[in-house]
Order: sequence, then structure tokens, then C-alpha cells
Amino acid sequence: MKRIPIAVQMFTLREEAEKDFAGTLKKVAELGFDGVEFAGYGGLTSKEVRKLLDDLGLKAASSHIPLDQLKDNLDEVIEDQKILGSKFIVCPFLMPDQRTEEDYRALIPFLEQVGEKCKAEGITLCYHNHDFELEKLSDGRSALEAIFHDTSASFVQTELDVYWLKKAGEDPVAWINRFADRAPLVHLKDMTTDTEKFFAELGTGGVDIDSILKLGDKASVEWWVVEQDVSRKTPFESLEISINYLKGKIPQI
Repeated sequence: MKRIPIAVQMFTLREEAEKDFAGTLKKVAELGFDGVEFAGYGGLTSKEVRKLLDDLGLKAASSHIPLDQLKDNLDEVIEDQKILGSKFIVCPFLMPDQRTEEDYRALIPFLEQVGEKCKAEGITLCYHNHDFELEKLSDGRSALEAIFHDTSASFVQTELDVYWLKKAGEDPVAWINRFADRAPLVHLKDMTTDTEKFFAELGTGGVDIDSILKLGDKASVEWWVVEQDVSRKTPFESLEISINYLKGKIPQI
């Protein structure tokens, strides 16, 4: 079994990073993470961020890039990834006014086009889900199924978020098995077992994280990405619980 590296999605630490981006990255490294998935660069240039990463022994796992930036600024986005050493660009979120069936029908060929251009530059485009993409379209498929069925695996890969799949009543293990040939990034999150279904530290909730981790080799996962959108502890306390859980599950962390 190969050892799959672990990154933290920096959205988890958005308030900390806004105050002290470099110091936040330093604490991420001290917790034992291998890399980070970016959600912005703290106002720094990609070269400045790369130096920070190198100094701290961290890698750039991927970058979440808003849809409008993919539309308007793709060349610069790709160049930033090359500087950072990131192999993955992720389309992370659709605004509420971008979720009609007509919107999805337009999104699919756009993702294909962006993914093709990214691939030509040595970058892989991934799509990150929430729960709203599990709503059905007029043809009976969920929007997420349509996105992945109607795009080429050569150009569009997945970043399956196990919390949001579970929240939508889906089985994350089944989804990873279903797209095992295109799952290089997986968002690891847990969920409380009460009716609130709140975000939880890994190993403390009802998501079958153990079974998900066992699929790493089969699905050719390149990065596990830990994210906790909201925490009732401090974000660093939550991340410490999650990384310590993973240290007991993943060899040689």
C-alpha cells in the first residue's frame, strides 16, 4: 500500500490565514500535514507562496479557483500552478444563481474545454461537489452524475467531498468506487450523528472514514484533503484531532 500524502484545505483556516498567512502555513506544517490545498494566496504572489512552502517543507496539493477566474483568467491561473508546483485546479463551488438545469448544461462543455487546456499544460482539472449537485435533472440523473458522465475522464476529474455526499443521503464509498478511475483528490470530512449533521473532526462522526481510506490505492488517490468548513473548536484544534486520527490509520505519516 502506497502512502498517500495529506493536505489541509486552507478554507478551514481562512480567518487565521487572513491575519497571518505565513504563520498559519507554519502551524500546518508543525501539525504534520504534507501540503495545502489553496483557497487564495493571502495576497501574496505565487512565487512568494512557493518560497514559503519550500521553506516549510510543504507541497501545493491543489488550488480551488472560482468559476469566474476559470472563465476570465485561466492562463494566469495555470501559470500560478506551475510556479506553486500544484498539479490540480479545482472548480470548487457554484453560486445559488448558477444551479439551474440550463446552467449545468452550459457548465459541462465549459469544464471540458478548461480541462482540455489544463491537460495540455500538465495540469488536471477537478470538480468539487456539495450536496446541491445531487438534485435531479429532468432526465432523472443528478447534476453531479451529468457533470461526470458528460465530460471526458481525460479532461475532468473528481474531488469528491465525502461529507456533502453523506449529507445528501449518498454513500461516499459507492461514489469513490464508481469513479475510481478519476478520483485523484478526496475531501475527508466527518459529520455528527445527530439530526443537525454538523461538521465533525475525523473519527468522531458517522462518515465511514476507515472504508474510504482503504480505497486510496484502488481509486489512485493522490491527495487526501482535510477540510472542516465550520468548527465548534478552534480550527487548529479540530485539525489536530483529524490529523492525529489519520496518523493512526495511514502508515508512515
